[in-house]
Amino acid sequence: MNRLVALVGSPVAHSLSPRMQNAALAARGLDWTYVACEVANGDVEAALKGLEALGFAGANFTAPFKLDVAQLVGAEIPSVNTLVFDPLRAVSTDAAILDGLEFERPAIVGDGGAAVAFRDSLPDAQVFSRRGEWPPVVGDYDLVINATPVRDEVLVRLGADQTLIDLPYPDSATAMAAREAGARVVGGLEVLVAQGAASFELWTGVPAPVDVMRRAVGLTHAQPDDSG
Repeated sequence: MNRLVALVGSPVAHSLSPRMQNAALAARGLDWTYVACEVANGDVEAALKGLEALGFAGANFTAPFKLDVAQLVGAEIPSVNTLVFDPLRAVSTDAAILDGLEFERPAIVGDGGAAVAFRDSLPDAQVFSRRGEWPPVVGDYDLVINATPVRDEVLVRLGADQTLIDLPYPDSATAMAAREAGARVVGGLEVLVAQGAASFELWTGVPAPVDVMRRAVGLTHAQPDDSG
């Protein structure tokens, strides 16, 4: 029987997650389908109940619903981007990209659902947001996470001894400026694959075909390492 997994957010039409996840499911020979569901603001609780009633195996939640979902399901974490149903399990895989990275002084730019997930993983990180400390001054930090959706404005400027994790894809103006300055940049597509692979394994219980997922989103070069 075909099993279903949903991406819930607004907007979702631009997302590469369906292409990536369906390629991964096919590569593992699973009779599963990953579908994108556009849900209006205020309707996420109804959407959540509908997914459970329809027997979905799980779901991803993207902006603007990660904080709302955490509250609706009574999660122990403040931001949720992945649910597994029957039994219900609430997880955030947003910060999976941190695995294997070496750093000592992290800073996070943003205060949305993804930023909250990174803050939960990095409780000692410096946080910059327009509702708090702004503008960001990041010269003292070796890892900077741009957890905002801002694409056309350079939010921070990095140097050659720093690493930027940039969540938007394709590259934001912040990422392009960082690359030009010689900083190491881990782009939004790498972030997407990392969180998507972690979600895939939670739903299916089998290892994610990471190379397949990378190719599905257009990443054909080698994965970044810690050498710069």
